[in-house]
Amino acid sequence: MGAHVAAAARTAAAQTAAGAAAQPDSPTRTGLLIIGASQSGVQLAVSLRALGFDEHITLLGDEDHRPYQRPALSKEFLQGTVESESLIFRSNDYWADHNVALVKGEYIVKIDKEADGSGVAHASSGRQFPFKRLALTVGARARKLEIDGGDLDGVLYLRNADDALALKARVGDAHDVVVIGGGFIGLEAASSLQKMGKNVTVLEFGPRLVGRAVGEETADYFLQAHRARGLDIRLNTSAKRFTAAGAAGNAGAVAGVELQDGTVLPAQIVLVGIGVIPNTQLAEQLGLAVDNGIVVDRFALASDGTTVAIGDCANMPNPVPGSEPGERIRLESVNNAIEHAKVAAYSLTDRREEYAGIPWFWSNQADLKLQIAGLCNGYDRTVLRRDEERGKFSVLYYRQGQVIAADCVNAPLDFMAVKNALAKGQNIPADAAADPATPLKTITTDS
Repeated sequence: MGAHVAAAARTAAAQTAAGAAAQPDSPTRTGLLIIGASQSGVQLAVSLRALGFDEHITLLGDEDHRPYQRPALSKEFLQGTVESESLIFRSNDYWADHNVALVKGEYIVKIDKEADGSGVAHASSGRQFPFKRLALTVGARARKLEIDGGDLDGVLYLRNADDALALKARVGDAHDVVVIGGGFIGLEAASSLQKMGKNVTVLEFGPRLVGRAVGEETADYFLQAHRARGLDIRLNTSAKRFTAAGAAGNAGAVAGVELQDGTVLPAQIVLVGIGVIPNTQLAEQLGLAVDNGIVVDRFALASDGTTVAIGDCANMPNPVPGSEPGERIRLESVNNAIEHAKVAAYSLTDRREEYAGIPWFWSNQADLKLQIAGLCNGYDRTVLRRDEERGKFSVLYYRQGQVIAADCVNAPLDFMAVKNALAKGQNIPADAAADPATPLKTITTDS
């Protein structure tokens, strides 16, 4: 850290009070304004300091919480096995020592920006945040289910810390929970709630679980595994409306879920997890290109050539080596948030580092530990590896004889072998991989 950065850091530290990072009232222009105190926003600030970027950084979030890890919200935090403090990314001292002003609880409604990338962000509170350069790490918001009763007390979503706190506050008094959506969040939360002794029913509109992320064999494996563990999972099923309690004192609270066939499921909590919508409002106001996210190039630069957009909110060229020219994708994962932020940090320091890598994901549901390497889009063959005795399950996906992805349940060695092979441009021959007793790393070949 340079001397002038250290001096500025000491000044920021002196302004810190009552456990919160400094939030100066005067609109001093920051070197970089990061809107979104998310995983990608935190990583961008950290990566910039590692690269020697020594201008002042403002990291601004609309929640009244310090930046935190989200994956545990539907699992360990909900179950009470971890405390909120353990989810915090960095201490207040870290931000002060690295000349980063952490601003909480400010929602940006408008941005005035010049052609050189500088401008002023206006918050709903009336505060202004002048900047030299701008980064949008604004993530995504929960998709709402627009049906009758959707505004009843007890109809909840699980996207951020406040959502998780609201859910935790209600769990103790609830016996019946209906989870709408059989994706990762829905199944993680359903598994957690069942472990906490709740009667849980999962409703999935589509014909299989986790339909956007895994293939048919993996989806069927999870269906059977969750049902065997006691979850009531109903496919091809949707809610018609939410019904309200009629008892005195409970008016306005959800009491049940009426299905399309007229069946009514009792529910004191309805948790909706039907996907997310990227937050593109600010990008649209700025006139940036938007298409299922903020359109960026391989260097995380938006269409104006100065703003960077990172993580869940960004629509980028497919980073997987060998992807079709022009193929674009929006990824929702911790790994993408981190790696994409590193690329953006290079861009902001006038270097160019293309985003090229192998996406990977994970989801913990009860004792089922799913790890996904690569993207299975366009596969023409699968190889199933199943070890019932050890509770291991893997599906390898192939396109024209080349492995392109894998879903691995309680099989971390399979996951690492495929992930490493993809990163090195190697292959795992399908016929040899079919034997679950054969370690995949021993049959990996150069393509």
